[in-house]
Amino acid sequence: MSKVTLPHPSRRLVLGTLMTAALASALSACVIAPARPYYGQPYYAGEPVAVAPPPPQVEVYGPPPVVGQIWIGGFWNWVGGRHVWVGGHWEAPRPGYRWYPHQWHQSPRGWHLEHGHWGR
Repeated sequence: MSKVTLPHPSRRLVLGTLMTAALASALSACVIAPARPYYGQPYYAGEPVAVAPPPPQVEVYGPPPVVGQIWIGGFWNWVGGRHVWVGGHWEAPRPGYRWYPHQWHQSPRGWHLEHGHWGR
């Protein structure tokens, strides 16, 4: 049987510290962001929808990633013949404008989505 020699305890501490620092550095390079599946894709603008949207989902969010950003709340979009929740996101405000959120309005022909937008 061969004899295994371990490094001196102080060297083990240094090696352990270096390995921990290398792992922390590698993990800090990872960016995990919540998926925003439908922002950037066209919002529904077709014929009125016969199915009423569900109640808005409750969104829990922390402080903004950048000081001064505002929360743009989520909404129900119409995708593939069903309502799909589009989660909210942080956005920089636009001076002189305010955010008007997405809204569904009922008419005699069905439900119509009024898109959220920045307006004066």
